[in-house]
Amino acid sequence: MRQLAKEEEKKIAILTSYSLEMTYLELTETGLKKSISDATSIVRQYLKDNNLHNFDAQRQGVLGKVVIPAHILTENSIVSSKASLYRPETKNGDPRIWFYGLNNFVKPKEIISIIAYNGELFVFNLTRINLKKVLSDKSSALYELIINKYNSENNIANELLQKLRIIARRGPIKSLVEADTGIGRTLEYELGIKINSSKLPDYKGIELKSFRKGGVNRKNLFAQVPDWDISKFKSSKEILENFGYVREEVLRLYCTVSSLKFNSQGLILRVDEEDEKLFENSKNPKIGDFVAWKMQTLKSRLLEKHRETFWIEANSVFIKRKEHFEYQMVEHTKKPLVSNLPLLIQQAEITMDHLIKRCPNGDVKEKGPIFKIKPHSLNLLFPKSEKYVL
Repeated sequence: MRQLAKEEEKKIAILTSYSLEMTYLELTETGLKKSISDATSIVRQYLKDNNLHNFDAQRQGVLGKVVIPAHILTENSIVSSKASLYRPETKNGDPRIWFYGLNNFVKPKEIISIIAYNGELFVFNLTRINLKKVLSDKSSALYELIINKYNSENNIANELLQKLRIIARRGPIKSLVEADTGIGRTLEYELGIKINSSKLPDYKGIELKSFRKGGVNRKNLFAQVPDWDISKFKSSKEILENFGYVREEVLRLYCTVSSLKFNSQGLILRVDEEDEKLFENSKNPKIGDFVAWKMQTLKSRLLEKHRETFWIEANSVFIKRKEHFEYQMVEHTKKPLVSNLPLLIQQAEITMDHLIKRCPNGDVKEKGPIFKIKPHSLNLLFPKSEKYVL
């Protein structure tokens, strides 16, 4: 899919704020003329995740064609339609999708949003729709759809919020360690959370992410090693030996990798929509794609880590040359829209960091790879958040 325009990103952010999980499709001139479009892997996975259709189990040819109810939403109306899901006899049965009558509402290069709800599909022209106008009209079909899918808070979050407010009232709290990680470790200690290597969320299913006020750094989402069984390289050691550099007499690879351009080490991310994988690629043609992640692995990891998250802002103050923290603000997010993950990686809103080094004993250790999101893009991944002053 093409690079999103700023206005399209803003619309996705608005829809994401309402917990509206959806998928996207760019329409081509050829597709509009022939009334057919490729069902990309992202679209296929979305339909499968919502128990609407599994292309993998579909027969090829006319007899295997599936038609499900659909609706085309405009700013002023809702038009009845049908979604045709098809695998032709030719071209290896590459999955196809089409919505009857869509030609009347979309031009080439425009992007449509597809929403699954109650066993039906709802479609609208993301590029063209005046979203603010539609959402200001409580009688509109899209507004009604959003409200019906909106999520509520839970009791554990209220319990945690009250504990954080008690901690905040104590004033500046001395950091447990003199390190960047001090802010998080100090808060966990105050909450009675023992330090461990578990990948599970920190507090009764809620993930805690603390950060210093005024910071503009990317926010950590999760750490996830590659799927070594489908990768050319089979270890972090192999990555380090091919792309590492020596600094302070230590071989290391500390770098950020994005999908838009090669970094200084000649590394880039590549989303393969058809194969539903994320690859890390080397500029060196002799190496090419050297590690891979199944996109479903990354989606599952995101859901596991951030089904519900408290992003906690603290003011950092130094008292007698020791850092102390004043925990001041919480942003509460829930249920990340995993269908947006591939798109955000493609747009380089989500990037990946290597933190690999060779220890004095010769062992190679990596703290990541860590997937991070730009602060301004949280609203493209998480539904509408709540903010609380502590």
